[in-house]
Amino acid sequence: MKSISRRGLFKMGAALAAAPSLVRSLGAAQRPTTGQDAGTMERAARAPVSATHHILLRGGTIITMDPALGDFAKGDLHIQGKRIVEVGANLTAPAGAEVIDAAGTILIPGFVDCHRHSWSAQFRRIIPDGLIANYMSTTHQGFAPFYRPHDMYVGNFITALGCIDAGITCVIDNSHNSRSAAHSDAAIEALFDSGIRAVHASGPPQFGTWDKQWPADWARLQKKYFTSDDQLVTLRAFGPANRENWALARSLGLKIHADGISSELVEAFAKEKLLGPDFTFNHASGLTDAAWRLVRETGCNVDVCTRSDAQYGLGSGASAGVGGFQKALDFGVQPGFSVDNETSYSTDMFGEMRAAFFVQRALATSRRVNKDPDAPAPVTVRQVLQCATVNGARCAAVLDKCGTLTPGKEADIVMIRADEMNVYPLNNALGTVVQAAEVHNVDTVIIGGAIRKRHGALVGINMPRFRQLVDESRSYLFAKMNYTLNILS
Repeated sequence: MKSISRRGLFKMGAALAAAPSLVRSLGAAQRPTTGQDAGTMERAARAPVSATHHILLRGGTIITMDPALGDFAKGDLHIQGKRIVEVGANLTAPAGAEVIDAAGTILIPGFVDCHRHSWSAQFRRIIPDGLIANYMSTTHQGFAPFYRPHDMYVGNFITALGCIDAGITCVIDNSHNSRSAAHSDAAIEALFDSGIRAVHASGPPQFGTWDKQWPADWARLQKKYFTSDDQLVTLRAFGPANRENWALARSLGLKIHADGISSELVEAFAKEKLLGPDFTFNHASGLTDAAWRLVRETGCNVDVCTRSDAQYGLGSGASAGVGGFQKALDFGVQPGFSVDNETSYSTDMFGEMRAAFFVQRALATSRRVNKDPDAPAPVTVRQVLQCATVNGARCAAVLDKCGTLTPGKEADIVMIRADEMNVYPLNNALGTVVQAAEVHNVDTVIIGGAIRKRHGALVGINMPRFRQLVDESRSYLFAKMNYTLNILS
């Protein structure tokens, strides 16, 4: 274990607390509350974090994901306002601090989901055996054209709260069903209301009629919701690779996200100097080696979707082994992970990490057994956890704010119980997080210094009202489609 200067860190904390611009952590305080949550969230849950409030997480196993800081078999973590002030052993709690007993838990940076089509969460697991044609016919060509702005709100709200419950503290919302400006507004307001850290990546619908307000609407959204960088929810551009749209996005200072990109476009865009660190793309399966070299050289960000590619038959289908994940590792690109959607499988990053870990190792072993001289080394649990935290924060362009438990960064922290039946006894902290922990082991989730989940339950959430909100939206969409639900189909 490594330690750092406590005196220097306390000075850092004092300087941070003195900066007025760092007081707010929710961003929702910057706009009127719409009430679209139908009373799901208690008003107190929306309160901004006080810059003078201290939290001390006492006696947990700490995986910082910061090589300069190291990890702690038993340590403490001090938060002031929305920022981490100090990490170390036997820290002194400031007067009046809220002390949380972290004994028997593992503290990690919050997970980052680099790509989620959040709006469709009303249809969780509706096509568990689905391929890509089933996905398209169910979502874009099915329910999507009937979405009201309120249904966009509900879908994003379900996704955001589900992420928080699962320890995902930041999500990139790849939004591609905003059929009007009001649809976009509702999607964004749900993210603000939930308290999650999010990147709303605004893109066009994929099917049916809509107002054609995109991409011109980017400027309106930016002015209405995103006049400050000091908020949890930020904006970026999303959509198919297109020179004109990219030029507009960059003129507004927006980073760019695309749902896959071909090798031919990578090579063409690289020649035109259109690729760079402000660009992130999903899936990344099927690129040629030449394209991967350009991805590395231009500093593009990549997220891989191990379960999605396998589920829907995208690319090679085994992105962890022969597509995006392995190729990224082969070419020195550090990928993030993404869930993509919940129409077929679960919302959590635990499932994503395990799928990537086991598929990569299975295919690496197969190549080695079949005498492949270039067979890759099997990935480690630390590599996989880095993809789910540090690399994800880089994809979301928030690595300066979160992704590691580093003093000075904002406190996006997940506390995982390591003393419960499925994980006890604790013999390896990294192995427990990546290989054994489940959503029910997520005891506490802190986002920007605000406690969003505690003792295994979301804070300030009225579950009966949440279920009513979701049921009303889903029933409306089922009725518009003349769809009869059969939960045993």
